[in-house]
Amino acid sequence: MAKNADIAIECEKIIRDVRSGVFSPVYLLMGEEPYYVEKVCAAIMDNALEEDQRDFNQMVFYGLQSKVEDIIASAKRYPVFCDRQLVVVKEAQNLDRLDDLGEYVANPLDSTVLVICVMGKSADKRRALYKNAVKCGAVVLESPLLKDYQLPQWIMEHFSGLGLKITPDAAQLFAYSTGADLRKIASHAEKIAKGLPEGRKVVETSDVEANVGVSREFSVFELNSALSYRDRAKALDIAAHLGGAAKFALPAVTSMLFMHFNRILKLSALMKARPSASASEKASVAGVPPFALREYDAAAGNYSFDSLKRIISVLVEYDYKSKGGDVSSDLEDSELLKELVVKILSV
Repeated sequence: MAKNADIAIECEKIIRDVRSGVFSPVYLLMGEEPYYVEKVCAAIMDNALEEDQRDFNQMVFYGLQSKVEDIIASAKRYPVFCDRQLVVVKEAQNLDRLDDLGEYVANPLDSTVLVICVMGKSADKRRALYKNAVKCGAVVLESPLLKDYQLPQWIMEHFSGLGLKITPDAAQLFAYSTGADLRKIASHAEKIAKGLPEGRKVVETSDVEANVGVSREFSVFELNSALSYRDRAKALDIAAHLGGAAKFALPAVTSMLFMHFNRILKLSALMKARPSASASEKASVAGVPPFALREYDAAAGNYSFDSLKRIISVLVEYDYKSKGGDVSSDLEDSELLKELVVKILSV
C-alpha cells in the first residue's frame, strides 16, 4: 500500500494496468483522502467494459441504499455476452455489515471485477474484509490525507504531470488558498492549464490569483514583504488577519517564511563574500526573478548575516511547534504566529 509521497505513483500504476486491460478480481480502495480513491475507481469504470457491455454487466451499489447479500449475489453471477462483469460499491463505509464482504473476497470469481470504495476512512485492518483482500492478492490502495506542509510539493508534482512548471511561490499561494482538498486543487490546476497563453509552460502567482480566487493581500506573501522591510505594524496586522482566516494553517506559513528567509540568507552570504556581485548573480543565488530583487536587497540590508541564521533557527523551532512538536505549549496557532513575527523582528 502507498503512503503519502508514494500514493500518486501507486495510483498511476493501477491506472496504467487497467488501461492496458490488466484487472484484479478485487479492488479495496480506501482512506481519508478521496481523490485517489475516486481517480482509480473512475479509471476502472472507464476501462473494464465497452460501452455496449455495461447495461448487463455493470452494477453500481451505494452503501446507504444497498445490502451486502445483494452485492455478493451480483458478484457471484457470470457476465452476459462478454468476458467480465464489473461490480462497484461506492460509499462502502455506509454499508451495514461491510466486513461480510470478506466472505466473497476470500474466494472471488475471476470473471468479476469487484471495486469497494471506502471513503473518508480505512477498512478495519483487524477484520475479514481487509485481511482476506490482502491474503487473496487484491489491489489494496490506502489514501491518507496530506499534511498542509506537503501540499506545495504535491502541487508542483501535479503540474509537472500536466507538462507544466509552477513556481514555488505560486505553489505556496495555491496551497494556502485551497487547503488539503486535492480534488479542488486538481480542478483549479486543469483550469489554469487551459487558460495559459499558448507556448507558456510556467505558472506564476498571478495565474493562481486569477483562477483560484485568492489575493495576496493579507497573505503570507505580504507578510514576507513586511518582514523584509521590517515594517512591524504591517507585519503584525497581516499576522492577525492570517491567524483569523478559516483556512489558516501554521505549518504552511512557517514553510513559506522559511523559504523566504533562506533566500535572503543565501543573498546575504553572496554579498558578504562578493560585495560587487551583479544583479543577475544575486537573483540567481537567491532563486528569485530579477524584478523581485529589490525586496531581497532591502531585506539583506535590514538583517545581518548572523541575525538571518538566528531567524532560520527560530523558524525551525516554530515549524516544529506548528506540527504538534511542543506539547507543553498551550498557545493557539494564531498566537504562535504573532509570537513568531515578534521574535523575527526582534532579532
